[in-house]
Amino acid sequence: MSVLTFPRPAPGARRTVPGTRLTSVCVRGRARRLARLLLGLWLAAAATAGWAGEAEPAAADPQLEARVMALATELRCLVCQNQTIADSNAALAADLRGQIRERLRAGASDREVTEYMVARYGDFVLYRPPLRARTLLLWAGPALLLATALAAYFTHLARRGRGAPAAPLDEPEQARVRELLDAPRFGGEP
Repeated sequence: MSVLTFPRPAPGARRTVPGTRLTSVCVRGRARRLARLLLGLWLAAAATAGWAGEAEPAAADPQLEARVMALATELRCLVCQNQTIADSNAALAADLRGQIRERLRAGASDREVTEYMVARYGDFVLYRPPLRARTLLLWAGPALLLATALAAYFTHLARRGRGAPAAPLDEPEQARVRELLDAPRFGGEP
């Protein structure tokens, strides 16, 4: 049995990778660094995978949690403003859900909790504010804006139609218009 041997390069000679100017030592060094980097990333991902877990319900009582979520869907997140407290991930929304939970545990009714939130944060906290004198602008605002825009549009149209009539053209201007209209068009017939 024979062993294949390759001639060793002369001392001090450098071998290059075909098609590149890189030496084989340089390529092996890069491959080792890449392998170490990938191994480090894989170990970091494996180490953090144990931290992830399913969130436990905030209340041990599922009925209480259902009441909390039902109330939270009726209240607006004061940070997000376009989401309910139940949908928001903001820290304030989580705090408000906790306040709702504590009040319900203390025996307050849903209405009492809602009144507490309105007393503390105003009608804005309600996702559907009631129709009152103070909230009338919230309810009538879109209709007022639409009516104002339509009135401005029709006023503009009416004024545009009542503009001053155009002055008639004098003789030299009429001759120039006839000349332009009778001129040949881009190499075609008039």
